Amino acid sequence: MLSRSNSFGETQVQMPLLAALRSLSREADTPFYAPGHKRGRGISPTLAELMGASVFQADLPELPELDNLFAPEGVIAKAQQLAAKAFEADRTWFLANGSTCGIVAAILATCGDGDKIILPRNSHQSAIAGLILSGATPIFVNPEYEPSLDLALSVTPEAVERALKQHPDAKAVMVVYPTYQGICGDLSEIARLAHQSEIPLLADEAHGAHFGFHPDLPPTALSAGADLTVQSAHKVLGAMTQASMLHVRGDRIDSHRLSQALQLVQSTSPSYLLLASLDAARQQMAVQGEELMSRTLALGDRARAAIAQIPGLWVLETPKPPIPGWKERDLTRLTVGVNLLGLRGFEADEILRQRFCVTAELPLPHHLTFMITLGNTATDIDTLTQAFQTLARDRNPPQSSISPSPHLPISPVPLSPLTPRQAFFAAAETLPTNQTIGRISTELICPYPPGIPVLMPGEAIATDSLAYLQQILALGGCITGCSDPTLQTLKVVRK
Repeated sequence: MLSRSNSFGETQVQMPLLAALRSLSREADTPFYAPGHKRGRGISPTLAELMGASVFQADLPELPELDNLFAPEGVIAKAQQLAAKAFEADRTWFLANGSTCGIVAAILATCGDGDKIILPRNSHQSAIAGLILSGATPIFVNPEYEPSLDLALSVTPEAVERALKQHPDAKAVMVVYPTYQGICGDLSEIARLAHQSEIPLLADEAHGAHFGFHPDLPPTALSAGADLTVQSAHKVLGAMTQASMLHVRGDRIDSHRLSQALQLVQSTSPSYLLLASLDAARQQMAVQGEELMSRTLALGDRARAAIAQIPGLWVLETPKPPIPGWKERDLTRLTVGVNLLGLRGFEADEILRQRFCVTAELPLPHHLTFMITLGNTATDIDTLTQAFQTLARDRNPPQSSISPSPHLPISPVPLSPLTPRQAFFAAAETLPTNQTIGRISTELICPYPPGIPVLMPGEAIATDSLAYLQQILALGGCITGCSDPTLQTLKVVRK
């Protein structure tokens, strides 16, 4: 990558956007433009003490030297073209509103009102927002579920093929690649099926921005055949929170329509701090990516080996022989089961955080998932291992048994003639929860993280869905999207 240059004459070592921002932040200026803090002079002293003065000096707007995110011709264009080279895309867009805006824009760019899109039922809530804004009709495909692990996996090519045959007028296929636990399905075969039907494959690759930088990681979505992918550079790389990228390869995506869609869902005042962090993260991975990922993978191996030896705990390993919905696995993800200790994942998460200052990325009823990235150290792994050793010792033998947890209730097809958009904008009424069975939800309700909806606008409310949500609350989980956080009432379409 380092030897390649783009049409601007830039190489992967350079950071054109960051360099321009750094230069401007050091120049004298009398600002009569936004933001109102005027290069930090008007910032609260308490905030300045926390963050330092330099960050506010670089908090600049779209000055001529800094280019325009929606019509880039200068340093943003250069930075995006370098990112496209580094991530092996034909074109890359920087996102200052997170991967959420990229997922929404991908749906807006490929589907209009009433158009069908095939997607997993365990899609992130951002995909449902895209359905609401576009008016598209979801054709949901159930992901595989492994009850012994209490894990939703990926959708299979066979399930996608059935959906394509039943809905030959679908305009796009969307997949989640990888899952929170790093599990990847057979994306190349799903891409072949989508392209055989002459429609694009869209990938929610929020957790896979690092894949292209080490041979021991799964293949990137683009290399597996996806036409568009959205990556959260802030989740696994060195970018700031909310900084993401959208990549396109091939000609199945209308780039002009995609740019228009991004203008609808991105701020007209994007943070240049976030954009510059994308430029820096790209440069870091292009120059040091394989070295950084080798170290990260070694930390993951070290954590799995140590924790697997602790009595009462289990560590997620790749099954042999392979099972449907699981072709590849990201070994920088660590999932540790605590149910054999008589603990729920939510309870274990609280203990680890309060007693040992160790915080998981995602607690679920039976296990916790930890993200190991280029920012972690060997000391982090030792601290995590020691915390689990103490936790297991304190709970051995288990102090109580736990009953199996129902897995995420998912429906293969919408249970209502209403699209998510129609239900979202429909006249609603609030009813006691026990009176809503069979009624059509107007709310988007999901445990967060991972942000996978259990109820969404346009779906009939089922008993098992309510039971699952109420159990998550009882176990200490967090529910978002509901007007009543206690779940005593729900909003449904008025009859």
